[in-house]
Order: sequence, then C-alpha cells, then structure tokens
Amino acid sequence: MYKIRTYNTISVKGLNRFSREDYEVAGELPHPDAFLIRSQKLHDMEFPESLKAIGRAGAGVNNVPLERCSEEGVVVFNAPGANANAVKELVLAGMLLGSRDIYEGIKFVESLEKQDGLDPLLEKEKKRFAGTELIGKTLGVVGLGNIGSLVANMGLALGMKVIGYDPAISVEAAWRLSSDVEKMDNLNSLFGRADYISLHLPVLESTRGLVSDNLLANVNPSLVLLNFARGEIVDNEAVMRALNEQRMHRYVSDFPANETLRHPGMLQMPHIGASTGEAEENCAIMVADQLMDFLENGNISNSVNFPNISLPRTTPVRVTVSNRNVPKVLNQITAIIADHDINIVDMLNKSRADIAYNIIDLEACPSDSSLEALRSIEEVVNVRVLGSCNYS
Repeated sequence: MYKIRTYNTISVKGLNRFSREDYEVAGELPHPDAFLIRSQKLHDMEFPESLKAIGRAGAGVNNVPLERCSEEGVVVFNAPGANANAVKELVLAGMLLGSRDIYEGIKFVESLEKQDGLDPLLEKEKKRFAGTELIGKTLGVVGLGNIGSLVANMGLALGMKVIGYDPAISVEAAWRLSSDVEKMDNLNSLFGRADYISLHLPVLESTRGLVSDNLLANVNPSLVLLNFARGEIVDNEAVMRALNEQRMHRYVSDFPANETLRHPGMLQMPHIGASTGEAEENCAIMVADQLMDFLENGNISNSVNFPNISLPRTTPVRVTVSNRNVPKVLNQITAIIADHDINIVDMLNKSRADIAYNIIDLEACPSDSSLEALRSIEEVVNVRVLGSCNYS
C-alpha cells in the first residue's frame, strides 16, 4: 500500500484520484511514500526515510528544499500550466484596472451617501476616472511559457500589438504561441516599446531583481507593469522611484510588500493569481496522477529536480535507480544485473544536472544480493523494486 501524507487543503477532486484500496491518504501518516502539498514550507522539516516523492499542487516550488531532495533521491513534482488560465484572466483584470481607474471609481461611489441629484453628480465627477483602451496598444510579455503564451495570445485577441521575450522558450511553448507575436532580442528594447508589460518568469539567480532602474530608465510614461509571477523578480524600490518621478503610470502586483503598501501608483492583490476553484482542482489532479505514475511505474513527468522520463511497462518487474550523474555508473548497474543472471528486457537512462535516473524492466525479480550490490555502488542514491517480488 502507498501512503500519501497531505498538507494544506487539497482539492477533493485531486484526492479522489487515490480512491483505490492500495492507497492511504491522510494528514497524519507514519512512513509516507509521498507528500502532497500546496504552500507548506518544508525547508526545516526532516524527511522520513520512506519518502520518495513530493507533489506540489501548483507551479512554484520555493517552499521545497530542492537541493536536499535531490541529494536524498526525493523526486519533486509540480503542476505547470494547470493554473495558467486563472492567472491569464487575472492579468487581463490587472490590465483593465491599470488603465481605466476602475478601482478609484468604485471607491468614490462607495464613499457617497444617499442624496438627491446623484445622477448629475456622477456625470460631473466621472471625468476624474477616465482611462485608455487596450486596443491598439503594445503588450510586452516577458517569459513565454504556459502562462506567458496564453497572455500573449490573449493580447492579440484584444487587438493589441504583442511583443515577447524569452531566450529559453521551449519547443512546446513555441508551438502554442501565435506567429503574430514579435520576438524581441533583448529586454531593454521590449521595455522601451511596450505600453503594458506582463512578467512570467521563475525566481532564479539570473531573474532576482531583474526589473531594475536600468530596465525602467527609458520606459513609456504610460507604462502599466504587471507582475503575477513572483515578487522577487522586481526591485520594488526601483519601481517606486519610477512611479514617484512619473516615468511610468502604474504597477499591478500580486505580491504586496511592507514598503509598497498604500503606494498611490500601485494596485496590489493578495497573491490570488491561481485562486480559482478550477485551478486548484486542475493542479491537484495533475500532481496526483504524476505521483501515482511514479509510485506505481517509476515514470517521472513535470519534475523540477529529476529528468522527465517515461517507459511503457514491458514486464511485471521494474527496478528504478537514482544516482549521481558521473561516468561509468550505468555500466556498473548493468554489470551487476548481468552478474546475477537477470535478463534486462528494456531500459531507459536520463540525467538532469547532477542527478541521473534509470528505469530497468527485468525478466525476473532481482535477488536480495543483487539489490544489495546495486545499493552498494558509491554513487547510487536509491533503488526501488516495482512488482510482485517478495523479500525477507
């Protein structure tokens, strides 16, 4: 039986994927095979020896200690794209809020008392809340992955000119992206041309504080900057300087900070980009399916620390081996299997950075001594046997 320990509130539709007799799911479980989490911070947690995988029902994994997980052979999954439509729709709301002064107009109406002559007053005051339309404006999209490509295509559907920047765009993302999106060679050019800029980047050393004084030096005074990616990719002080000096119009962010609270040029939301019922369901279902395929078949998809690898089952017995990615380890693995007179029917090996992963289908169950020999290889992190093999 596989044991899944949950943290936070996970969508019932995701949990229902485990409604089989060979799964046990609960918030408190001894010796779990996997964690299923949302925002639970794991950096200070000691992992049980039984832990094989962590599923994050969302895209960001900054609450998971990835390096330690790799060292301990724990595969970390996320759900890229499952919440993409929810974020895209909020980006649209942010663009409208940033250009039409809708928020201030609503606040004005809410401040009014019942009175005679309300309609003339509204007619007189509405010019205070005049704005601009999106059609014909230039939308710059930085990061053209699952969410960014949806935002770019949405901009085209709204009649906007769309320019995009992503030096590491994947083939899959490129296929999703309309050919009408103009690809930019550098960020300074994009920031100099756009009326709206939507950020869709992960937090990496290369992206931390990316939106800086340098990038904001020559932007349009009408610029509306939208950040529904991560707060850390924007230098808040630089944005406030640009707003205070009227070098840009508005900053719409899903990541408030102490220094930005109540700034008149900012519209800030409480990290609600993926907060829809549909997004939570999609994320939970995607991660649950990935965990099940990994636990039952050893296949890995949408991992953030292990290679994506999948091999159709060709025999009832499968062995998976995780190892540090150094030369000659694979030769040692196959040699041990051969030395114990076990035939390899099919196998697949892939690596990612410092970790390698092997899926090996065998003709018969490996012996205790063969497993012990595999685990004794210096660079091997862990070995799993998937199949109906009985060991003492």
